[in-house]
Amino acid sequence: MNERHEFNRKIVEEFRANGGKVGGMFANAPMIIVTMKGAKSGQSRTTPLVYSKDGDRYVVIASMAGAPNNPDWYHNLKANPEATVEIAGEQFKVKAKLATGAERERLFNQQAAMLPVFNDYRKKTTREIPVFVLERVA
Repeated sequence: MNERHEFNRKIVEEFRANGGKVGGMFANAPMIIVTMKGAKSGQSRTTPLVYSKDGDRYVVIASMAGAPNNPDWYHNLKANPEATVEIAGEQFKVKAKLATGAERERLFNQQAAMLPVFNDYRKKTTREIPVFVLERVA
């Protein structure tokens, strides 16, 4: 298991043990756990993500801290948009949609206003950082 996977595994464990709360660098950030199917493997993948809300939708940004490439979970959600979200003791199904154009920009700016580190991530990379909208499904 690489360092990032181990780091994420510990966050997921802490999140689940503490009713959706984590410490450390994510102590005051809103966090959800997203479980999705791997794009290549088809295996279940669980990832902790910082989110913002847009009405009743959840917004997650594939920033990877401004790295030049998209995170693995981006490829997973793009290939398999049906996922499960955990938030504060609740678990439900969602469908992920990639935001584009003005909606993408609005949602990115909305999250960056709440968590300014996303502005730093935007400055560190030349790629357009993808933004997903997660909507509950019945």
